Amino acid sequence: MIRAAPASWVRWKIFAFLFGFGFIAYLQQKSITVAAEPMMPQLGLSQLQIGWLEQAFVIGYTVFQIPIGALAERFGSRRALVVMGLTAFVAMILTPVAPSAFHGVQLFAVLLVLQLLLGTAQAATFPVSAGLFRAWFPPHRWAYVVGLQTMGLQLGAAATPPLIATLMNSFGWRNALFWTTLPALLLIGWWAAYGRDSPCQHAGVSPQELQDIGDHVESVRPAAGAKQVIRILANRNVLLLFFAYLSMNYAFYLLGNWAFLYLVQERHLSVLESGWLAGVPPLAAAVGSGLGGLLTGLACKRFGVLAGYRLVPLLALPTAAALLWLGVNATGAYWAVAALALCFGCIELTEGAFWGAAMTLGRRDTMIVSGFMNTGGSLAGAIGIPVVAYLSGHQQWTTAFNIGVGAALVAAFAWVAIRVEEPVARC
Repeated sequence: MIRAAPASWVRWKIFAFLFGFGFIAYLQQKSITVAAEPMMPQLGLSQLQIGWLEQAFVIGYTVFQIPIGALAERFGSRRALVVMGLTAFVAMILTPVAPSAFHGVQLFAVLLVLQLLLGTAQAATFPVSAGLFRAWFPPHRWAYVVGLQTMGLQLGAAATPPLIATLMNSFGWRNALFWTTLPALLLIGWWAAYGRDSPCQHAGVSPQELQDIGDHVESVRPAAGAKQVIRILANRNVLLLFFAYLSMNYAFYLLGNWAFLYLVQERHLSVLESGWLAGVPPLAAAVGSGLGGLLTGLACKRFGVLAGYRLVPLLALPTAAALLWLGVNATGAYWAVAALALCFGCIELTEGAFWGAAMTLGRRDTMIVSGFMNTGGSLAGAIGIPVVAYLSGHQQWTTAFNIGVGAALVAAFAWVAIRVEEPVARC
């Protein structure tokens, strides 16, 4: 009797690692935003300087998206995540240590460098994840797994305010940052031992799982040269995706980075209460991202890739704009939190569509296309963070939020012109 080949689930274990990298990335990113309240008086920093620290992260994150995507294509995704993960760990562990050795202007300069290094290291996380998802999953699952990973990011963002606020309340901000950084080492070491760039390289993948994944990944995939990178950056659909992601991410950074200080300064809640309530919008975003990936996958299966990828953004982004306006104009703090949470959920409904579209357009150049798109998302932070820092520092929170309303609507209009069914040609 011929026995069927045993099934294997290695691709979902790979997904679990990428989910973990996303969770830790957002825990690392958001920690300093929550710790800002005690850091400012203790270290003599102004709110504008905190904005510059966040800006340093975004600059590193923005500038290195495309270069690291290209390097990961050449040297391998597994190696890229190990090197960049260790770099991010070093940047985070030195942040609470730096005030013991430096003071004043020198300390601020060191913190700037560490945030720049953290942003540079984390530039690898999502373009490389997109390349791995494309290699390890069939096309109809791309939006779904990206949505689930984004859920991990937002769970990390949701966990950060209450976790850091609670630890700060008991042990101080420096210990809070130090002890929440250490678990990253375990994940990095485990990934180095288990992770692989593609299913054919992993001994645990069964023939049945290879069949389930499909043959959409080329066995020989030379890294893109300079001519191909230029072709990608000049592609009309890639440029539109870049612009749409840039616009959407102003609202993303506004809600993700500034909710805590908004509740403290504008809604006059306590630090501890704001820490817990600031975790509500990213929790709603986590639900939205997972649901959005599922809905986008179903829409693509039912209506085809063109209408399937457009449907969720064209519904979710105008709804998010309306909710953002309602949130900032709500009379009560709890109503504002509810509206902002629903808004963040609608914003994140679109993540699966954005990243699935980048994989569909990019194909074997997914890491470069998604890196370019994510450069747009990062530019939204580079532009938006100093704008929000300035406006909030002058008690103009409403203006900062109204800009987000317009940005969400612009992103929706851009999706009307994106043709996902026309992939980038290869030289």
